[in-house]
Amino acid sequence: MIKPTKISIIGTGYVGSTTAFTLMLGGFVSELVLVDINKQKAEGEAMDLSHGVPFISPVKVTAGSYADCSGSSIIIITAGANQKPGETRMDLVKKNTEVFMSIIPELVKYCPESILLVVTNPVDILTYVTYKVSGFKKERVIGSGTVLDTARFKYLLGEQLGVDARNVHTYVLGEHGDSEVATWSITNIAGMNLESYCQNCRTCDSSKIKEIFEDVRDAAYQVIERKGATYYAVGLTVRRIVEAILRDENSILTVSSLVDGMYGLDNVCLSLPSVVNSQGIRNILPLNLSESEIMALVKSGNSLKKVLSEIF
Repeated sequence: MIKPTKISIIGTGYVGSTTAFTLMLGGFVSELVLVDINKQKAEGEAMDLSHGVPFISPVKVTAGSYADCSGSSIIIITAGANQKPGETRMDLVKKNTEVFMSIIPELVKYCPESILLVVTNPVDILTYVTYKVSGFKKERVIGSGTVLDTARFKYLLGEQLGVDARNVHTYVLGEHGDSEVATWSITNIAGMNLESYCQNCRTCDSSKIKEIFEDVRDAAYQVIERKGATYYAVGLTVRRIVEAILRDENSILTVSSLVDGMYGLDNVCLSLPSVVNSQGIRNILPLNLSESEIMALVKSGNSLKKVLSEIF
């Protein structure tokens, strides 16, 4: 039986433990189960988090096994090797695919009705692996995708333009990685496209705006080079996706999921604006993108399919 606000997290490294912390602070989860191949690590994280419960809304945090995940509305998968300095997300494919091949059958056994939320990189490849191995409906297999990339894009644009990032409306689509695509053609502030806004504002150097996307695309590499791993913003990203699911929000998020026919792409997982609710993904929304953006999106999808062809 599904318990609406029970969440399980597979993997208690930096991302898994930080995600647990952000979910606790969110106040919308009643039970968290932490699972890790290193059982003592999971126990230690559960103890540490539990000691802070008197300061927040009640939540039960325990370490457990796959069997203990039974009844979870969402299973968050963060297990796998971390991206190292100088290593691309795609370099992780072989190592983390093997990890997932052992994890997913266990989750299918104990959590047949749960939504599976993949965070481990390369997230698009592993979302597809999860979909294929689990046999779940495509709506219930979601990757964190470019939700964080979109947030980075909005933040950096907001900083450059001098406006609240929440008032910048745009997306990053495709692969969560080097081939991702910025939707410049539909980016707007207060309903104005970038060109119109800059003509009216004239407070920043608009010639530098197009350079922002390079910082978005390379942000993870820059953070990893400086501190070894990314996890705070990732944890908040996962919290936002979980919140949209648990609250049945019908929120539009650029999560990764199976694409079958849109923009001529099929049988591949990548990020497109998707309506997210308690069922997982309700539907994917088509955007009025420029021809060059569509071409870049197709190229991104094909690069992912090339990697998948070596696995399946």
